[in-house]
Amino acid sequence: MRLDDEAESQNVEDRRGGFGGGGFGGPKTIGIGTVIIALAASYFFGIDPSVIMQGASVLQGQQAPQQQQVNRPPATDKLTVFTKKVLGNTERTWEHIFETELNRRYEPPKLVLFSGATPTACGTGQSAMGPFYCPGDHKVYIDLAFYDELRQRFGASGDFAQAYVIAHEIGHHVQNLLGVSDKVDAARRRMGEAQANQLSVRMELQADCLAGVWATNAQRANQQLLEPGDIEEGLKAAAAIGDDRLQRQAQGYVVPEAFTHGTSEQRVRWLRQGLTTGDIRKCDTFAARQL
Repeated sequence: MRLDDEAESQNVEDRRGGFGGGGFGGPKTIGIGTVIIALAASYFFGIDPSVIMQGASVLQGQQAPQQQQVNRPPATDKLTVFTKKVLGNTERTWEHIFETELNRRYEPPKLVLFSGATPTACGTGQSAMGPFYCPGDHKVYIDLAFYDELRQRFGASGDFAQAYVIAHEIGHHVQNLLGVSDKVDAARRRMGEAQANQLSVRMELQADCLAGVWATNAQRANQQLLEPGDIEEGLKAAAAIGDDRLQRQAQGYVVPEAFTHGTSEQRVRWLRQGLTTGDIRKCDTFAARQL
């Protein structure tokens, strides 16, 4: 990606170098079914912090994470600048989409940089969760060490793979602004676990599609933004974090009923859908007969 001319977002809160731990209750974010799947999906995008924290509490004997002070990297380090520039681009791109296609005003989220653990409106966020979005406070949370995990654990390297991480979480913010999140949460509360998981899959796949919509519209506004190979990096990242692949890695077998984010094939398909069309209206995973 060519980000030299991109302005950095000012909507970044840097909590690195503070004390981790603590937290408070609040609204739930995009949910996932069981503790086992929550742990297996600890590196997923858009996961439910409250569910994972509940599972972590069980495994740790109901103990809160220890407080630990860490050194804060400089605000000008490469990954911080990259993240701020990608976030800034999502703000400008979604502002344009909301204004021209939805006749609405886009409200950008805050992005919180943290290390270890941090309080959120969805409970205590931990680095092990991977990046996540909390609709309770309209914030995206990310420990930048996840980029190393993305490359080393999932084999998804490249700057566009990293941008896809952010864009997916911003996709959840778009869902929240459009009222999709509230409708899905209300519906999930009336369902059994298997049905609720299926609804979560559609939610996550839509966020993948919205990430693709962002990338295509950003490229239309700046023809120099994407470089050869960028799209392939994003698609590879989407494939790397499919439910089927992660379950097989974590436990050696696949349980389709427990899927909450979609298979590798599905995630690639819906990211490609957004990339190909650039049209938010083509991301209606809830109406799709086949995912």
